[in-house]
Formats: sequence, structure tokens, C-alpha cells
Amino acid sequence: MSLHPIQQTSNAADAIDRLIASHRPGYGLTRAFYHDQDIFERDMERVFRRHWHCLAHASVIPNPGDFERFKLGDEAVILSRGMDGTIHAMLNVCRHRGAEVCTKERGNAKVFVCPYHAWTYSNDGSLRAARLMPKEFDRTAHGLKKLHVRVASGLVFISFAETPLDFDPIEQSLRTSCGQYGWGDAKVAYRQSYPLDANWKLAVENYVECYHCGPAHPEYSQTHALEKPAEMIEQLNAAMEQRTCALGIEIGSGDRWQNSAAGQEAIHTFRYALYDGVSSGSQDGSPVAPLMGRFTDYDGGVTSIHLGGTTFLVCYPDHGMIYRFIPKTAQTCEMELIWLIRGDAVEGQDYDLEKLTWLWKVTTDEDKKIIEHTARGVRSHYFVPGPIAPMEYNELRYIGWYLEEIGRP
Repeated sequence: MSLHPIQQTSNAADAIDRLIASHRPGYGLTRAFYHDQDIFERDMERVFRRHWHCLAHASVIPNPGDFERFKLGDEAVILSRGMDGTIHAMLNVCRHRGAEVCTKERGNAKVFVCPYHAWTYSNDGSLRAARLMPKEFDRTAHGLKKLHVRVASGLVFISFAETPLDFDPIEQSLRTSCGQYGWGDAKVAYRQSYPLDANWKLAVENYVECYHCGPAHPEYSQTHALEKPAEMIEQLNAAMEQRTCALGIEIGSGDRWQNSAAGQEAIHTFRYALYDGVSSGSQDGSPVAPLMGRFTDYDGGVTSIHLGGTTFLVCYPDHGMIYRFIPKTAQTCEMELIWLIRGDAVEGQDYDLEKLTWLWKVTTDEDKKIIEHTARGVRSHYFVPGPIAPMEYNELRYIGWYLEEIGRP
């Protein structure tokens, strides 16, 4: 006897709830969380479509009429700058029969014309023309589905939620962190996407912990002081903060990671030191681009921001990094890296692109390998997660947050 679809859905939901309830505190997630299709669909419903996601830096669409397409899970999004300069985000889905209305990856256009029946939309999503429709047809009610958009420190965020989480605390946090580095006036120097044969949570969990940095990232570990005795790290961090204060700069830090329970987006901003004599995230620790924002010298530090489960930011005095994690299927995802530099910097004159991107390209190539190694391993029916190491405190927090999110009604 086959189950009715509603009964099947109910049974799957009950099974997920039991898995959440049986999670062993202090340990990693069990196999099903990285493979099960029903869990992936709940991830998309309760995490992905509820939280804010950084889509791009605003400099990718600098002029009125500029647009770019983005794919997030099953959703295709058009990011456009209207003729009045306002940034819009809308689903690439015609309001007639659902065809994609924007067929180019990026460009400049005043209108998008659906290739199926030629319904025509302005670049702000409003419907301008619907050929041969009756006189009583209401064009104003059939514009492209708009998403919530907020721009903070030059970063464009979108939310699929009908009522999005409160973004104001995020804007404030970014103003006192990325804002000090001049990200609002920055531009994109380079972007690179990394497809992964792994569940999106494996990629995020790898990013948030540095227990693996020593064995997996020898190049990164030569300049970033994260895997050393606590006393040494405290001394390096204190010296870093003194240098930052001497520059007249105060970087806002703070842990608001659990705030989504109160209707606010989760965010954690923290700082850590580079080794003595290291200026930036580069092959040898030397500067790679002009100083940004309020920085008149190097403070030997890094500011890191974890935001909403899929967005992670890294600030150096001379460049910045945006890490975007994009779920695709239950067993595939994508990482996009975006390098930011000062808005007036000229390639070949003010910076060398290869030197600018070297460290994080090498590190991410290594991450891709280790994440996919892990994905293949956890496919085993005999995989049992082990205890989280003390150095993996960010992963422990992330797992707890994730389980709370998907356990919501």
C-alpha cells in the first residue's frame, strides 16, 4: 500500500524532527543531514528562504540599466539598477507562463522582453506591455516578483522571505566593520566560482573552523595566527588592537549570532592578528593593493564577519573578500569568492591581480579538495560523527544555530 503524499510529507517531517532531537551535543551532524533530500528541502525552506544573502557588491551594476543574473538553488534572480539609480532584485520568471525573461548573464537594458509571448518589463520589474491582453487586464498587478533588497557598505543583500528578518542591526554592524575599510567605495577586482560535489553545510562548516588550517592550509598558516597557544594569540591580538587604535580607528566587534530567534539576522564580527611583520593576506604577507577606507597604515590584523549562514566577509586594510555559499542540490553547492579593492585602484599600476588573488585561490583550491574528500567519506552508511574539537568552537555554534533554524515550525 502506497502512502498518500500528505502522509509521506508528514512522515518525513517527523523523521527530521527526531533526527534533530537525537543530535548529540558537542558532536557533528549525522550522515542524513548531508544527503537526505527531505532535509535539503527543509534547509531551503527554513534557512535559505528565511535569511538575508549577500548577492554581490553594488559596483557590479554601476550604471542605470545595468543588470546581472544570479542562480540560488532553484531560484533565478535578476539584479538590476533602475534608470533612477535604485537597485532592484526580482525573480527571472514571467508572470504569464513562467518563462525566463532575462536570457543574458549580464548587460545593460531598459526593458526585459519575455522570449515566449513578448510580455515586456521595465528594468525595475514593472510590466510595461502585455500584447493582445484584454482591456480590463491590470498590468500593475503583474510585474515581476520583487525580492527585498538592502544595500549596506556597498554590499547588496536580498531576502526571499515575505517578512524578512530585521536588517537594521546588520547595517549598523557592517558600518562599524566593513565601513571602516571603505567597502562602500570599493570595487570588484576579481570573482571566481568553485562548484563542489558536497552538501552546502559541509562547505560552510569547513569555512567557519580553523582546526584544519595547519594540516590543510600551510600557505595561509604562515601569515595568519590562528593555530597557536592561547597566550601567544592573546598577545598578538592585543598588539594588533593597539596599532588599530593608534590609527584612530575603532572596529566594531560583537556576537549577535543567535538573534534570528528574535527576528533579527544572525551576525558575528570578530578580529584576529596576523604574525608580526605581516601586513596583509598575501603569499609573503606584504601589501598587495592601496590602503582602503580610514586606514593610513597597516595594523597587522583581520576583521572577519559571519552573516546569516551563507555570507562570510574578510577585511584586510588593502583588500577585502566576500565568500558566498550557494546550495544547489542535496549533494552539490557552489562557493563564489569576490575580491574587493579601493574604487580608484588601477590594475597593473596600483596592484598585481595575480598577487592580490594568490593566497585565497590557493586556500580555496585546498578547501575544495578537503570538502569533497569529506563529502565522499560521509556517504558511508557507517559514518558516525566524532566530537567537535575545542578549536572548532565556531562550527559548534554554527551547528547549534542550524539545528535551531530547521527545527522551527
